[in-house]
Amino acid sequence: MSHDATTLRPLLDVLNLEVHYGGIAAVKGISLAVEQGEMVCIIGANGAGKTTTLKALARLLPSRGEIHYRGRRIDAEPPHALVGHGLALVPEGRGVFARLTVEENLAMGAYHRHDKEIGADLEQVFGLLPRLRERRGQLAGTLSGGEQQMLAIGRALMGRPSLLLLDEPSMGLAPLMVQKVFEVVRDVASRGVTVLLVEQNARLALETCGRGYVMESGRITLADRAEALLADPRVRAAYLGEA
Repeated sequence: MSHDATTLRPLLDVLNLEVHYGGIAAVKGISLAVEQGEMVCIIGANGAGKTTTLKALARLLPSRGEIHYRGRRIDAEPPHALVGHGLALVPEGRGVFARLTVEENLAMGAYHRHDKEIGADLEQVFGLLPRLRERRGQLAGTLSGGEQQMLAIGRALMGRPSLLLLDEPSMGLAPLMVQKVFEVVRDVASRGVTVLLVEQNARLALETCGRGYVMESGRITLADRAEALLADPRVRAAYLGEA
């Protein structure tokens, strides 16, 4: 690809993405883009294909179509290679290593790195997430759900991502902890990390992000600035609980 094509592409550029589970099409030819420095969300009902989309972008599921990241096509690359390129997924359900300590979980986020700044980055994560510092020697499986969510985000940050894929960070958390997790997400974005967020809480997602996509039955049905989607009667009726 020429240098010009690379510089003109968004940070993430997805074209006609399809994902099938056996004979069932879960994602039906969607296209989306995320520019450097943006916070973008994908909202939609359960089963709309949101999580499947993120898993395909992280190469955890086979897909058809094109995925371009930083101007290079990545849809044939293995998942572990993407972490080295600066693309990190915080999965639905958090996926922490329950029998490792908090600090060991964070170290796993930097497994592909061999530079001398890992210790400094660990201190930075502890500064961003002070509760993890207090629990650094505790087994991850004994943390609360909110603490595990923060640990999963911290682990991803240890890979120094340019793009953070966040899958349902509010799921199963008490309202106060949801607010804390989203404060962390905004803080991460303010430090220059681009964020693509999948979130069941449509209002919170749209109030946090600059742009949004609405997914229904494996297709993107709406795409707009977040404030426009918040004002859209279809979104208000379907996702914001307003008649």
